[in-house]
Amino acid sequence: MFDKILIANRGEIACRVIRTARRMGIRTVAVYSEADARAMHVEMADEAVCIGPAPVGESYLRGDAILEVAKRTGAQAIHPGYGFLSENAGFAAACAEAGVVFIGPPIEAIRVMGSKAESKRVMSQADVPLVPGFHGEAQDLETLSAEAGRIGYPVLVKASAGGGGKGMRVVRAAGEFADAVAGAKREAKAAFGDDSVLLEKYLGRPRHVEIQVFCDTHGNGVYLFERDCSIQRRHQKVIEEAPAPALPDDLRRRMGEAAVAAAKAVNYVGAGTVEFLYEDGGFYFIEMNTRLQVEHPVTEKITGQDLVEWQLRVAAGGTLPLMQDQLTRRGHAFEARLYAEDPQREFLPAIGKLVRLRPPAENDHVRVDTGVREGDEVTMFYDPMIAKLIVWDEDRDAALRRLRVALAAYEVVGVTTNVAFLGAIAGHPAFRAVEIDTGFIERHRADLLPPPAPVPDRGLAIAALSVLLRRNADTRKARRAASDPWSPWLSASGWRLNDDNHHDLRLLDGDTPRSLTLHFRPDGYEIEVEGRPAIRAERVTLDGETLTATIDAVRTRATVVCQGLDLTILSDGSVWRLHLDDPTARAAEQEGGSGRLTAPMPGTVVRVLVEPGQTVEAGAPLMLLEAMKMEHTIKAPAAGTVSAVNFAAGDQVSEGVDLLVLDVAEG
Repeated sequence: MFDKILIANRGEIACRVIRTARRMGIRTVAVYSEADARAMHVEMADEAVCIGPAPVGESYLRGDAILEVAKRTGAQAIHPGYGFLSENAGFAAACAEAGVVFIGPPIEAIRVMGSKAESKRVMSQADVPLVPGFHGEAQDLETLSAEAGRIGYPVLVKASAGGGGKGMRVVRAAGEFADAVAGAKREAKAAFGDDSVLLEKYLGRPRHVEIQVFCDTHGNGVYLFERDCSIQRRHQKVIEEAPAPALPDDLRRRMGEAAVAAAKAVNYVGAGTVEFLYEDGGFYFIEMNTRLQVEHPVTEKITGQDLVEWQLRVAAGGTLPLMQDQLTRRGHAFEARLYAEDPQREFLPAIGKLVRLRPPAENDHVRVDTGVREGDEVTMFYDPMIAKLIVWDEDRDAALRRLRVALAAYEVVGVTTNVAFLGAIAGHPAFRAVEIDTGFIERHRADLLPPPAPVPDRGLAIAALSVLLRRNADTRKARRAASDPWSPWLSASGWRLNDDNHHDLRLLDGDTPRSLTLHFRPDGYEIEVEGRPAIRAERVTLDGETLTATIDAVRTRATVVCQGLDLTILSDGSVWRLHLDDPTARAAEQEGGSGRLTAPMPGTVVRVLVEPGQTVEAGAPLMLLEAMKMEHTIKAPAAGTVSAVNFAAGDQVSEGVDLLVLDVAEG
């Protein structure tokens, strides 16, 4: 077994590999970019070495730099994780030449399976079922058009190299074929440097079922059952489960045996995944991923095996820990991928600081694989995955209940996430009923991605109570500092002289103003929302960011995170965002002193319109910020003098960072 390995990756998978290596007594070396200097995987590893600037082409894809670190630190093997160099035959060859073990399959297996066309030719020779199609080398339009006619429309045009939905077109009629091929070739060339395509019969409502395989150098090969990865958006997996539900056991066995045959056809070694499309009792080879998959934890949960440990043992020359007749599965597992992205904006990635990050408690039923912590930044340089949430129970229904509960408990503030979207999938009747296929999300899009709704009265009440209790706490501090700490004029207890004891608040729900009046009562509060009947709140307490109250006789616990005047409320899986329209606070900002102007969103500085020392009037434009292809002007909230400009044109900024500092004029 190795004494020391290098992990040529970052984030969640790097942390995942380090945990197993540490348990096995293997020392680890992390590599990192300048942007990841304080990353979780860097702190977890025994050693860490910087390999370049933030862009992946200058750091995590620098195979030469990574091999130099391995040589310098004495690492005997390199674990590539997934992505980056994990399926790069050239890097695997460079490792072999340098005398470093590549913890992955043989070079030729990576090369063959990396080409969709060549892999299908090899699979055909190994009697692995294929979708009817054309995988030949001819790329002229006449040949491709004739083959499409032979297959029968609709057909799928796919890039031979690459994946992730790039270079892929569905063609439903012969008249659309030429334009579709041209578009697919352009996209494939831009993405992969290779414009060759293949053709397949387009299946109407297939499921995506994949088999986890493992082979060693002693001729042994096994399958560790299957996973269903049908829940996808833009051909990227969102929720995976194991085992695949509602499949006959005989079919499971035949798929597993076909997957092992596929692996042995290329003399495979290590962990791999053979992917199939399944429809109406038939299954067809799509491709083989020559690495550990993102969704491997669901297989670990149902088998009780550590697949990273299997990888290390096989790469060190050992035999498979278990043979096929020794492998068993128990229960059901789901994995949900939590991303910093905006489902309402076609899943555009979001960047920014993780102001609050609180996963559900881990136990035998709940596992969280992550590479970030509260306070970390999600940057534009890398995949915006926050975590993988994995749940397990004895059957699918029980596991699905645990998934819904765990998603509702996940608290993320600071970036937009897909948590609510994942919860909508987990709670959808069709998903519970196993009415699933690769078109599930598009078919149920209206249910899964409803238009944003106004914050309900209950959410407004929670926000208002939080604001009031924070003011009470601030008042108590002021009283302690005052010369007369018992002055009634410094009290926020609700006492008024000859007046009803109440507070009026105005919150902005997006651009919509929402008005509330909180009336003090001996046992709590009555809250009027826009003139509607009052909500009663009793036994209200605020502990840090956790508000507890009995609202209309229902005990409620919510998290309320304040960022300046912005409020984020998390309650029972719901996330509501409000802005406190507070004239007092606005006036305080303009009364003099230093005003820090922060980025209202992550983006790029387009132009800086002022310089330090410059005097500006209220409303003067100071900086142009571009975000989501739109420009936002940062304006002076009051007259004053610019004392600091913290960013230049072209700089990338996160939401909430200080862009400029304005010394506000008094008076």
